[in-house]
Amino acid sequence: MWIPIQLNEQSAEPMYHQIEVQLRALIVSGQLAEGTLLPSIRELAQTLKCSVITIRRVYQDLENEGLLRTKQGTGTYVAKVGDEMRDIHRRSSVIEALEAAVDAGVRVRCSDEEMMEMLRDILQRRRNANGT
Repeated sequence: MWIPIQLNEQSAEPMYHQIEVQLRALIVSGQLAEGTLLPSIRELAQTLKCSVITIRRVYQDLENEGLLRTKQGTGTYVAKVGDEMRDIHRRSSVIEALEAAVDAGVRVRCSDEEMMEMLRDILQRRRNANGT
């Protein structure tokens, strides 16, 4: 099975984190449905050109969060994600991205007002692009 994960080798984010964030988003958004069999650790590592240890860590982290389950001898599957858990993960991924954006703004000394204006502009552009 092909999983649409894109890695940025130039990113300061560790590879395992990039993979984990994207795989979590695919599960939480429902793009990977409950019961979906994921590629084996070796297979995904080969596809993404990274180490088996990296993928093992991602799978273990997501299993600890309750998003994946592993059956010995059969593989790793997407676990059932309830609405409450889905909302928690959905919100936390947006909060994490917003915190990174705020950190970037603070580093270049943007004021709170400038950052709020940028957020409003981005939201408006997205609404216009989506016709909403």
